Amino acid sequence: MNGLFVGLTTLDFLYLVDHFPDRNQKIVALDSAIAAGGPATNAAITFGYLGNQVKLLSVVGNHALSQGIRQDLANQSIHSIDLEPTWSESPSVSSVIVTQKTGERAVISLNATKFQAKLEKIPSDILADIDIVLIDGHQMAISEAIASQAQAKNIPVVMDGGSWKAGFEKVLPFVNYAICSANFCPPNCQNQADIFEYLKSYSIPQIAITQGDKPIQYVGQNYSGEINIDLINAVDTLGAGDIFHGAFCHFIVNHFKNAAQPILENDFREALIFSAKIASQSCQSFGTRSWMKKNFSI
Repeated sequence: MNGLFVGLTTLDFLYLVDHFPDRNQKIVALDSAIAAGGPATNAAITFGYLGNQVKLLSVVGNHALSQGIRQDLANQSIHSIDLEPTWSESPSVSSVIVTQKTGERAVISLNATKFQAKLEKIPSDILADIDIVLIDGHQMAISEAIASQAQAKNIPVVMDGGSWKAGFEKVLPFVNYAICSANFCPPNCQNQADIFEYLKSYSIPQIAITQGDKPIQYVGQNYSGEINIDLINAVDTLGAGDIFHGAFCHFIVNHFKNAAQPILENDFREALIFSAKIASQSCQSFGTRSWMKKNFSI
């Protein structure tokens, strides 16, 4: 199947440490890695790893660091479509510190705020042969246009709601699956019930909120429930939500002929359980790619 992933691409510098450094302290990392990252990018790589064809629509640019991103995406067989190929400034770079004992991470990053692409940069045939679209909100105008086109073509749209971003309200009417994190909080929402009601007001058929190792909460048309998460020994939680989204896209388009239509509760639960299993597997290795090298049952 073919997926289009729209949003942020970064260059991630990851460091594994046995403890966070104190103020003015220098420490030696236990391990390190450099990889292309970002919500849409990690989801795209997961989708491709699971056996699908991938297009990634983001800004990479023409900086020296951009070449590292391009090579890494090519190594992952990702068809990268650059919205600003002549952009000469540095791409978004993330510095990530992961604590070995808990798997918790701290991230310092510059998102896509400084390089919002123009609508005319969207290729005219971008949705040709596409079976599913994921948007992460980091290229909001681009995302709105593509989500609208996807709905018109009956292509399912998955929203990565990692956090609320201005302009999401213009995209929500075109979303089929809103998969949000516990950090996603639209304006004037005070609790999870408010968030579900806010998203339902846009007639989104399927909505889920992940909460790390706490139960996933979900609602659909005339149903709601929760899914418990298996306890694991987490080594690194970086990108787990992104990987969840890539796995979710894989399950949806490979199990339902008309994935743009509302699905039954058992089907939605099965998709969420599958995605949580993949995300949990990723948390048991350092970095966002090591889990792919280990044998496990999908």
